[in-house]
Amino acid sequence: MRSTEEAEGLDGEASNTSMISGASSPYQPTTEPVHARGVFGEIRCDVDYLKSYFGILKGVEVVLSLIGFICIETIMMCSPCGGVYFFEFVSCSAFVVTGTLLVIFCLNLHTKVPHINWNLTDLGNTAASTFFFFLSSLVLACINHNTGAEIAAVTFGFLATGVYGLNTFLAVRRWRRGNGSQRATQSSEYMRARTASRGEMEARPELA
Repeated sequence: MRSTEEAEGLDGEASNTSMISGASSPYQPTTEPVHARGVFGEIRCDVDYLKSYFGILKGVEVVLSLIGFICIETIMMCSPCGGVYFFEFVSCSAFVVTGTLLVIFCLNLHTKVPHINWNLTDLGNTAASTFFFFLSSLVLACINHNTGAEIAAVTFGFLATGVYGLNTFLAVRRWRRGNGSQRATQSSEYMRARTASRGEMEARPELA
């Protein structure tokens, strides 16, 4: 009985000692919440993109689309107005979509959504803008009253068509180059798997 009481006493002293040492230890477990870094925690302006061909072309496209839209908005009277409304819609849409893509690429937001093919998206936007800017500028050039605002809108419309066309050409080259490298990677991985499988078959002929 005495040995049992002594053992219980020692256990109690050990637990008290551990509690005291734990309370006085400077290395206490922290309960402060760890703030996870959000999706947009590393947003920064990509200056290299702005200096690239695509960044410069995007900026010029946004400026030309905005100027064309401002010119067409200064027209007070028109008859017929179909060409004016068509050019107004095209220039405004091109300004909004291209400006949005410029912000996305400039801030590297496209890296946060990797499941979207951004090169193909950019190609589709530039190709569509090239076609519709050319068509709307041609219609406005044929149906106008030779006012200064209409002539200026047509001029900036054809300038935007040329810039968008150049951007489309470069985007097609980039898209083809990306597809070619992807196919080469897939082919090399397939050949590597075939070689590994063949080596395993030679090492273990009972699998043949």
